[in-house]
Amino acid sequence: MSVTPPRNAMTVDVEDWFQVQNYAGAIGRDSWEGRERRVEANTDRVLELLAAAGVTGTFFTLGWVAERHPALVRRIVAEGHELASHGHGHEQVFAIGPERFRQDLIRARGVLEDAAGVPVHGYRAPTFSLSPSRTAWAYGILAETGHLYSSSVFPGRHMGTGEAEPSPWHPCGGTVLEVPMTVLRAGGRALPVSGGGWFRMTPQAVFTAALRRVNRLGRRGVFYFHPWEIDPQQPRAPGMSWLQRRKHHTGLGSMAERLAGLLDGCQSFAWGRMDEVFAAEIGTAPLAALSKTT
Repeated sequence: MSVTPPRNAMTVDVEDWFQVQNYAGAIGRDSWEGRERRVEANTDRVLELLAAAGVTGTFFTLGWVAERHPALVRRIVAEGHELASHGHGHEQVFAIGPERFRQDLIRARGVLEDAAGVPVHGYRAPTFSLSPSRTAWAYGILAETGHLYSSSVFPGRHMGTGEAEPSPWHPCGGTVLEVPMTVLRAGGRALPVSGGGWFRMTPQAVFTAALRRVNRLGRRGVFYFHPWEIDPQQPRAPGMSWLQRRKHHTGLGSMAERLAGLLDGCQSFAWGRMDEVFAAEIGTAPLAALSKTT
């Protein structure tokens, strides 16, 4: 007798190639406006990939992007995906402090909701820079600004969040649900099974086997990637070290094909939006998506 596998959350962090933290030392924030913007075309390709597989997910979108590409935000919602916040200016939470964090959240949520006409309840910190110990104050501010859940913690000592629990929980006894990225504990380490660079640099058979193991344990996975990760033609930043170049560019040429394979129904993975997969813990029914337009 076959058992229906748990449903995993498919998530996309919508930011442009030059906004990656890996490039922070090489590309100044004051130069962003003059850079070639590729996020709209790349996100459209992501939407096509998901539509071809019949999968809807959650798009954690920068307010900075939404200000410049409001039509893209509307397309995301019109395709049935959940719109969530990635903050406004892609600044690390621990670096900006409570007051600037509050301002960043309010600005991003306002821009996203104005562009799409739907409420935004989810948040993901840039570079997973929210920690229940280092930035515990952030959860109260998330609640104050109308957010119901966060997916901002990457468990494991290598990410600086070794104290994090591997399943959804309410940090600091608050109302905001934290849904951490997916890891497997092995040999005293937290092995990432979450996507992004880990997905690009891990043999696909190894990654899918690990995700199947997560599901066999009865756990729901959270997968993430960025639109720039399917764009091997993107510009290269000058002054990067070999390690920085490897981290950013490895696997870009095969990423779209690998994603299509992960989304393929033959892989037996079930995918959905964050507000569907974790609806019971978030405490609200998934928001009704707008009808698709032709």
